[in-house]
Amino acid sequence: MAPQREWFETDYYQVLGVRPDAPEKEVTRAYRKLAKQHHPDANPGHEERFKEISAAYDVLGDPEKRKEYDEVRRLGAGGPGFGQPGGFNFNIDDLSDLFGGIFRPGGGRRRGGSAAAPHRGGDVEAELHLDFAEAVEGVVTTVNVTTPVACHTCGGSGSKPGTMPVVCPRCGGTGVVNDNQGLFSLATTCTECHGRGTKVVDPCATCFGTGLERRERRVRVRVPAGVEDGKRIRVKGRGEPGRDGGPTGDLLVTLHVTPHPLFGRRGRDLTLSVPVTYPEAALGATITVPSLGRPVTLKIPPGTRTGQVLRVRGRGLQHGPQAGDLLVTVEVLVPAKLTEPERKAIEALAQASPASPRAHLGV
Repeated sequence: MAPQREWFETDYYQVLGVRPDAPEKEVTRAYRKLAKQHHPDANPGHEERFKEISAAYDVLGDPEKRKEYDEVRRLGAGGPGFGQPGGFNFNIDDLSDLFGGIFRPGGGRRRGGSAAAPHRGGDVEAELHLDFAEAVEGVVTTVNVTTPVACHTCGGSGSKPGTMPVVCPRCGGTGVVNDNQGLFSLATTCTECHGRGTKVVDPCATCFGTGLERRERRVRVRVPAGVEDGKRIRVKGRGEPGRDGGPTGDLLVTLHVTPHPLFGRRGRDLTLSVPVTYPEAALGATITVPSLGRPVTLKIPPGTRTGQVLRVRGRGLQHGPQAGDLLVTVEVLVPAKLTEPERKAIEALAQASPASPRAHLGV
């Protein structure tokens, strides 16, 4: 891709207010915040600032463009007057390697120079809250998102109804212009049409010539069975519209699962804490415990200790052809208050058990 003159003259990182080493997510957050703040729908008169922000993100939001832009800045930083027309001090061999023949002897322009290439729309993020049963069984629901869509007044053309964009008079519809640098010619994006090849003469009053307006819409989301809290699912093609014929971005939905009052989760397994009495733990017992379906019968082996985990196979979460297990943690209850018969029974047990459980400690 040919470097644009604006790459030499404009610090896009300063436009978005981020560091040159800012990660991609930080760049996207900064763009969305500024775009919302300066969008012409909410702030008439901010059209130029909005275009400047969009141009910066068009480069920094694309990993390949950002890599080339950073290299341009690196090569130009050593020359006098970087950021000013005519103030470049590049090594021609470096430029040839970097741009693959964009600078050509004889002042010729690259063949095939055309209007701006298609650009994929941005991804949109949303959150969805589910109860425990919905997360376990799966659900089809909707989320509300507010995204740019084609303007309902002009149909996305940016022009007032009854008019159409005209061919850009500066670049003749190619989207690029040649800047003669002597022996070489630099093909740059046309600053009048911003590489689109067309120009809006009579802008739409609704979208101010951008062709877009923000609108709330409901998006259908299919949540698969067995999802966990914090999982993110992607809905293809339901994000922001692309530019210049580019594909639509995606919708990224973060799931928040409300905890169950009884059950917990470990992957496909369900966890459950069940209290038992001392006689049940010491002598063994058969008890009934709940599950997500019908209750199940569980055998407590004699001598079961508190904290011991008993497994009921196949009574966890269904995931495809396999099901997880129900993991039951036993809690042996010690009564805080004793009735007189209980006290006498426990005193008799103590007399019948003279051996100390702490004898191995040697104290």
